[in-house]
Amino acid sequence: MGRHVEFERLHNFRDLGGYRSADGRTVRWGTVYRADSLGKLTGDDWERFLELGIGTVIDLRYPWEADAKGRVPEAERFHYVNLSIEHRPYDQAEIDPDIDPWRYLADRFAEVTEDGADEIRQVVEELARASGPAVFHCTSGKDRTGLIGAFLLTLLGVERADVLTDFALTELATERLAADWRAAHPDRVMKWPSYGRAPAVIMELVLADLETRYGSVCGYLTDRVGLRERTVEQLRDRLLSAAP
Repeated sequence: MGRHVEFERLHNFRDLGGYRSADGRTVRWGTVYRADSLGKLTGDDWERFLELGIGTVIDLRYPWEADAKGRVPEAERFHYVNLSIEHRPYDQAEIDPDIDPWRYLADRFAEVTEDGADEIRQVVEELARASGPAVFHCTSGKDRTGLIGAFLLTLLGVERADVLTDFALTELATERLAADWRAAHPDRVMKWPSYGRAPAVIMELVLADLETRYGSVCGYLTDRVGLRERTVEQLRDRLLSAAP
C-alpha cells in the first residue's frame, strides 16, 4: 500500500501503517494518519478525505492558528480535538542561517516535550480510544506532527531507524511547503533557506536528548508525560495487527 495519500492542496498526508513492531506485529494500514493543515481541504480533496472514513481529528496547532487558517471543514461531523502541544511560538522563516538549524530546531522540540507534556498525553489517549481511523495534524505536518508521530511509533515498538525514516519523509514535501509559505507571505523574504526541511538528524537529536534526561523515550512518556500502561496497551491493541 502507498504511504502518501495524494491531495491537490495538502502536501504531507501520510498513513502510518505498515511499520513492523518489535513483537512481530505490524501497524495497521488505514487506521492512523499524520497530515498538514486540514483547513486546506476543499472540493475533490474534501471528498477524498471523507473516503478515508476518519472519525477523530486531532489538531495540534495553537487555537489562534486554527482560527486564522481554518479547521477541518464541518468539524462537528468528527470527534475534533484541538490540543496545542507547543506553548512558545517561533518563526522558522526567521531562523538565523548562520547557526546550526538542526540543533536549534531540536531545542525547540525540547521545549515542546516539557511545556506540552499534558497535551501530548491527551493526544496519545485520544488515539488509543478512537473508535475508527484517526488523523493528527499541525500546519505543515512536520514538527509538532513529526514529534507525535515519533512518539506514537516508539510506543508501538517500531525500530528507531523506521521512526527516523518516517520523520524524514516530510522532506518530499519541502518544496511545496516553502511555495505555500511564499504565496501566503508575498511581502516577506524567507531568511532561513532550509524552511520546510525535516532531516532525520533533528529527530535523532530530540530522542537522544530525551534518553539523556529520562533514560529512554518510553521513560519520558511514562515519567514526564504520565502515560499509563493501560493506555499504551490499548493503543497497541488498536493500532497493531495480530502477530502471525
